[in-house]
Amino acid sequence: MLAMTRRILAGVLVLFVAACAQDVPAPTEQQVLIDESRITFDKLITHPDFGELPDFIKRSKAILIFPSLVKGGVVIGGEGGDGLLMVRDAQRGWSNPAFYTLASGSIGLQLGGQVSETIFTVMSDRAVNALIDNQMKFGGDMSVAAGPSGKRMGNSATTNFGSDVYSFAFTSGLFGGVSFEGAGVLKRDSWNEAYYGKGATPYAILIERKFSNPNAGPLLSALQPY
Repeated sequence: MLAMTRRILAGVLVLFVAACAQDVPAPTEQQVLIDESRITFDKLITHPDFGELPDFIKRSKAILIFPSLVKGGVVIGGEGGDGLLMVRDAQRGWSNPAFYTLASGSIGLQLGGQVSETIFTVMSDRAVNALIDNQMKFGGDMSVAAGPSGKRMGNSATTNFGSDVYSFAFTSGLFGGVSFEGAGVLKRDSWNEAYYGKGATPYAILIERKFSNPNAGPLLSALQPY
């Protein structure tokens, strides 16, 4: 009798656990991207090869985080991935993230594949405005340069912050001629509204601060010291 009672209780427990598991919703695509962006930020901000990155972030107007930029091709190449933009305000600190995508294409002699975790530090107001207006394209009037790599050497105060945007990319794979020149960064309105609600444009999220989501808290906490 005791053994039967134990089996019944065990069966009830299994059914209860299964029912609870079904009630837990899977994370959305937007939340997965935010969580992956926090991991990328934590990795690069502490990586010895990017010792200057904290100084660049502290001087920046905004940052873009792309946890997975994929580049590859044979003769015709392409690059793309989803990411986040956060804008800093002197009084209110970092904004909640707005969703963006990066895309580029090129034709030439190329072979290989590459995945990069990338942080872009946005140093000028005009670059921030271009991103919010959905008119950002690297190269030409909007300059992009690779941030310094290698272990910290000397005083970063001597660094020339002359470009609109600096890229810090942690890369795996092999590809000839890695460059962000010509890449476009475009807002993802459907993802912004899916995460925050109707009317959640980049301007409303980043500048007006009309929208927020508590699930972005861990990412904002990681940015807080900078």
